[in-house]
Amino acid sequence: MKKLVFSFLIVGLSGACLAGDAKEGAALYRDNCATCHGIDLMGQGPMAGVMVIKPADLTQLSASNDGEFPLVRVIKRIDGRDPLVSHGSPMPVYGDFFEGRDVAMKTASGQPIMTSEPITDIVEYLKSIQK
Repeated sequence: MKKLVFSFLIVGLSGACLAGDAKEGAALYRDNCATCHGIDLMGQGPMAGVMVIKPADLTQLSASNDGEFPLVRVIKRIDGRDPLVSHGSPMPVYGDFFEGRDVAMKTASGQPIMTSEPITDIVEYLKSIQK
């Protein structure tokens, strides 16, 4: 019994592994990303015209990565682990803004990557709109 309780405790402390909520991700995207990437996610938001580096077409992430959604790259770009500067970079770093409960997402290789729950929601939304 003690081993069973200890096992659940370890799993609970290590962070949940979940898929995220695409519906919640759509709302987060609309509120935080659409200004640059556009409501249609194609990089044509109202701010795109004044940006030195144009926003990416987020509907083409998988297509431009040999058909596989670039999960790790997307997570790191949003949460700030991708080495970008805060001004003049392809995207502002929103890591602090999207802090929350830490969770793990499983990569294509099966290895987990830790991020926050709001970012898993955005990632699931982005995965759901790939062309």
